[in-house]
Amino acid sequence: MGQATEIIGRGLARFLTKQIRQSIQVATISQEQLAATLRPGDVLLVEGNTRVSVAIKYLTQSTWSHAALYIGNVLPHGAPWELPRVLIEADLKEGVRAITLAHYAQMHTRICRPIGLSNDDRKRIVDYAIARIGHRYDLKHIFDLLRYLLPTIPVPTRFRRRLLALGSNDPTRAICSTLIAQAFESVRYPILPEIQRTWSDDLTRADCYADIYHIRHHSLFTPRDFDISPYFDIIKPTIESGFDYRSLAWSDAMHDPKRIQCEVTETVKTKELS
Repeated sequence: MGQATEIIGRGLARFLTKQIRQSIQVATISQEQLAATLRPGDVLLVEGNTRVSVAIKYLTQSTWSHAALYIGNVLPHGAPWELPRVLIEADLKEGVRAITLAHYAQMHTRICRPIGLSNDDRKRIVDYAIARIGHRYDLKHIFDLLRYLLPTIPVPTRFRRRLLALGSNDPTRAICSTLIAQAFESVRYPILPEIQRTWSDDLTRADCYADIYHIRHHSLFTPRDFDISPYFDIIKPTIESGFDYRSLAWSDAMHDPKRIQCEVTETVKTKELS
């Protein structure tokens, strides 16, 4: 029975991870910009284009359906012509694996950077993820996979996150957000903790209270949580590299002699002043 369910599970995984032909994306950030901006410990969110991505976007009400952890160039190199594997992700079919930036070069992405993370904790997070390379999704739990077959299943909003958290609690079972959440929990870095406010018994001080942080179970995290977390900064490579709107070459200006002359004059003046 276990072997039969494993075979069915692999078939479902292959079906769910196939790309949707109607899905057309144009990346707003180049692979070179990502490589120059990303730092170890950053979380790269991805707008996926597979069948399972559609279900995750619906259940989480978010653009982002996948997340990967940037680890830097720390893994052993393969052949000289191969790109370095700098991202660790948990794939439904392949399990936890290391991939290159080129894997998501044609997709919409967003960089989420933990604020104030120490170098030691950053290394511990990276090491945690690397140590789990090879862990596989538990494909014998068919009901875990069946929930993705109906991407618009009529589930009330408050129950959708719980629906994503269904699972066997197998330590080798990995989903993208679960893996990354566990890595950050290993150094007690918050993502979206449950906050309980306790008020003081001193009635003379209305502002005397304390916020108690409770760790949310890692199975309840989704890619969207890194985007809305108050403890992660959103990094945009175009802005980080020094964006200047005046340097853009608009198509309507290519055949306007007056505009071209104006831009040339402005450039000369700028060089003279510098």
